[in-house]
Amino acid sequence: MSAMLRTVNRVLLGVVGLVLLAVGGAVLAVGLGASPPSWWIHDSRHDVLLSASERTRWRDEGWWWPTVIAVLSLLVLLALWWLAAVLRRHRLGEILVDTGDGAGALLRGRALESVLAGQAGETDGVAQAHVRLTGRRDAPRTRVRLRLEPHVDPATALDELTTRALAQARGSAGLRALPAEVRMKAVKHKAERVS
Repeated sequence: MSAMLRTVNRVLLGVVGLVLLAVGGAVLAVGLGASPPSWWIHDSRHDVLLSASERTRWRDEGWWWPTVIAVLSLLVLLALWWLAAVLRRHRLGEILVDTGDGAGALLRGRALESVLAGQAGETDGVAQAHVRLTGRRDAPRTRVRLRLEPHVDPATALDELTTRALAQARGSAGLRALPAEVRMKAVKHKAERVS
C-alpha cells in the first residue's frame, strides 16, 4: 500500500509539474514574441490573461462569489491533506518480522519506537530519547535523538545505544540490519543562585 501511495504521489507531482511547465513556458514564449497557435488563450504579447469584461462578467450573479470561495477552499483543503499525507508517510507503520517459517509477522512501528526510546532513555546520563522508524517494512531504519546530561561522554552514550537498545531490537525483530542516524544534544541547565 505504501509503495502504491508513493507511486501515485510521484505521478501526480510529475503531471502537475509538467502542466505548470508547459503553460508557463508557453506564456513566456508568447510574452517574448513567439506567435501562438490559433487555439491558445493569448493572441499576442500585449494580450492579457483575463480582459475587463471576462473579469467582471459574473460579478453581479449571486452564486459567483460563494462558488469561487468554495472551490478555492476545497483546493486549499486538498493541498493540506496531500501535504499531511506526504509528511505522515515518512514514519514506518509496521515492520515485517521474520518468524523463520516463511510466513512472517507484522510488528507495529510505534511499539518498537517506544521500546527503543524507553531503553535509550534508561541509559545513564540520557535525559530524553526520541526514536522514529523510517524506511521499508522489510528494511527499517531508525532516527534517534538523544538529549544528554552535560557530564556524559557522547561516545559512551552512542556505544550504549548501539550495543544495547539497537542490538536487542534488531535481534528480537529478526532483522539483518537496523541502520540508525543518531543526533545528540546536550541539555542546558539554567544557572541557579546559591546563597
